[in-house]
Amino acid sequence: MLKSKKAEVIEQLRVAFENTTAVVICDYKGLTVSELEELRKAAKAKGASVQVVKNTLATIALKNAGMSGVEIKDTNLFVWSDDVISAAKTASEFAKTNEKFVIKAGYLDGDAADIAKIEAFAKLPGREELLGMLAATWMAPVQNFTIGLNALKEKNEAEAS
Repeated sequence: MLKSKKAEVIEQLRVAFENTTAVVICDYKGLTVSELEELRKAAKAKGASVQVVKNTLATIALKNAGMSGVEIKDTNLFVWSDDVISAAKTASEFAKTNEKFVIKAGYLDGDAADIAKIEAFAKLPGREELLGMLAATWMAPVQNFTIGLNALKEKNEAEAS
């Protein structure tokens, strides 16, 4: 790879890592191309990005983005997203279906994170699930009120008959 191309890749990754809240580093050794494509599709559906990057380029990009504290070695694939839960869920769900895919470490909200922390974030409900739970909570009093009114109406109709 030409030096100018390397610098371009480093700059693109630096910008991506600076503008994101979560970066998950995974080992993908042994996965087929079709399995990696499945991961990319799943990540895209959740608003995450996936890329295989050389360790030296990734290390420089992470350092330039202000992320340090994780040693990068062996084969690595990076999953990143603006949503911490989305990136963690994408990596965790794919790791459950493919034993060759292993989560190594990552950065959550700019801090180095281990596997346990990433798995903990993966277990949290996503944004859409939380919004659904909130809407259900807000609608419960209205629903109960309408059920009560309907029961009162039926009772009055039964008494009138």
